[in-house]
Amino acid sequence: QRYQRRQLAIMSGELPFAAKATLEERGQKNTLSYRVYFKDESGKFVSPFHDLPTFADEGRTIVNMVCEVPRWTNAKMEISKDQPLNPILQDSKKGKARFVHNCYPHHGYIWNYGAIPQTWEDPTLTDTHTSCKGDNDPIDICEIGEKVCYTGEIKQVKVLGIMAMIDEGETDWKVIGIDVNDPNASKLNDIDDIEKVFPGQLAATNEWFRIYKIPAGKPENTFAFNGQAKNKEFALKIIEETYEAWKKMCTGEGYEKLSTMSTVFDGREKVSAEAAAEVVAKEPEHTADAPLDANVHKWSYVKL
Repeated sequence: QRYQRRQLAIMSGELPFAAKATLEERGQKNTLSYRVYFKDESGKFVSPFHDLPTFADEGRTIVNMVCEVPRWTNAKMEISKDQPLNPILQDSKKGKARFVHNCYPHHGYIWNYGAIPQTWEDPTLTDTHTSCKGDNDPIDICEIGEKVCYTGEIKQVKVLGIMAMIDEGETDWKVIGIDVNDPNASKLNDIDDIEKVFPGQLAATNEWFRIYKIPAGKPENTFAFNGQAKNKEFALKIIEETYEAWKKMCTGEGYEKLSTMSTVFDGREKVSAEAAAEVVAKEPEHTADAPLDANVHKWSYVKL
């Protein structure tokens, strides 16, 4: 009965902690000047890292997802950890905007990719499951539904499972979930349902993460648990652990250059709406997108 009530609440849009935001773009897309800032319903700038809640529902099984990279695109967009208010920006490599390679047969990212707010993989703590320390990022999430997101979109995502990737010696958890409004959401309630409804999705996800850095000269990524995805219960436990790590960091001493500036969360670096607006005002005005280099669309062929 509790599950049925929860499903009815989802279907009727009753998610009490569903995050909402409007976006303000700055700089030029496809360059290192580009920024996406977030505003709440009152128009106040907020941090997508620190001010948006982790969970959207009272049962703590549906998360708020900040979409960074839309499916089938290549620009490596991510929430900035060190810049005030943590805007989304494009990662860089050797001073240039970074784009992931198309590792045949995968074009760009094969799901909507993003982060779960108010989580943090602690780089000072050795994870008992992977024997590696955290990667100093909010926890990543792959949303496998049919609708392509846009950068900065906030989705409410049903958690289905998780993979434990090891990226150059660091723990890099990858949550797997589906938009609660997706037509197939009711069919997917745990990790084993994915293969039934979307056969091949988990195998493709494993392969994508293993090979996507190889064309750039990096080694193959590996996984704990022999590459197997863990179930929903396990995933929710990891999310709770990374939430607690974030809370301890954000209310305590912080961590190195990581910005903890917030306007809603009562943490160590809470500022006024006016102070937040001043941060954004210093950024260049939004201009027309820069053209994409034709190399972004080239295929890379990887043999393991």
